[in-house]
Amino acid sequence: MAVLVGKKAPLFEADAVIDGGEFVEKFSLEQYIGKKHVVFFFYPLDFTFVCPTEILAFQEKMAEFEKRNVAVVGCSVDSKFSHWAWLNTPKNQGGIQGVKYPIVSDLSKTISTNFDVLAGEFDYNEDGEMEFNGESVAYRGLFLIDKQGVVRHQVVNDLPLGRSIDEAIRMIDALQFFEENGEVCPANWKPGDEAMQASHEGVATYLAKH
Repeated sequence: MAVLVGKKAPLFEADAVIDGGEFVEKFSLEQYIGKKHVVFFFYPLDFTFVCPTEILAFQEKMAEFEKRNVAVVGCSVDSKFSHWAWLNTPKNQGGIQGVKYPIVSDLSKTISTNFDVLAGEFDYNEDGEMEFNGESVAYRGLFLIDKQGVVRHQVVNDLPLGRSIDEAIRMIDALQFFEENGEVCPANWKPGDEAMQASHEGVATYLAKH
């Protein structure tokens, strides 16, 4: 698994569905560079079980992301038509109706591959034929990307393990606090807590108080 933290997020242009039902061609995260932080997350498949709980949980917290000037973008290996159908399926029927943030189609699996979250890979068998080993879906990867397009935080969960949206927001708060104040954030930091200077003296002072 690649560590992308500290590196530029891989670039892509792909089909997406935005605002709950509008098709967009050549969607790219580049539109946010210089303007917004981005939470870019992968989920395995449309019309599954853990996935809608995460997707809807992100939507329920959209006001929190928006007040932090953060764009939320989802992505899976499904087609844009599958995304559209799921977005237009009521929640009481297993759908994600009401979700407004962009959902990208990675039908070619190139985006998942470039972010190194694809749960399998192509290889050659004994007969020299190419075949896919593993599951051809994305792990539950999440990438926090700053305004310069650099990945500052990533977490990747296995397929059965849903993510904490509150933890994603906490990491945004920590990054933005560091960017604005220059102080680093200790374990379990949250807004309102004391941060510290990135020095031996700063650590010693902080630990002495706690």
